[in-house]
Amino acid sequence: MQSRLRLRDTRDFERLRREGRVYHQRGLTLSVAPNELPHNRYGFITGKGLGKAVQRNRVRRLLRETVRELHPRLRSGHDIVLIARRPLVGQPFVVVKRIVSELLYQAGLVESDVLE
Repeated sequence: MQSRLRLRDTRDFERLRREGRVYHQRGLTLSVAPNELPHNRYGFITGKGLGKAVQRNRVRRLLRETVRELHPRLRSGHDIVLIARRPLVGQPFVVVKRIVSELLYQAGLVESDVLE
């Protein structure tokens, strides 16, 4: 994922915690807030409660790959943070992608495609 699309600054994460709109699904929490940029920025939180580093890194890789695939179909101008929870550990890519897609749709971030 391009570095301009990544959220890294602590202040951005804190702003999302204060001002962001939160959506929940089993195993994943999505926090969204508008930014003043022409593109989205994404952050991923995988706390130590998920397990050891190998498990946390796998969850993070699955989330990044899912966002990379869905990014072209999303509305621009938002900061998005995905917070992984314990039930997400060990899930296959298809399940993770479905959960992320449902959360993004619930948040109204998926652009309605005329062809679909």
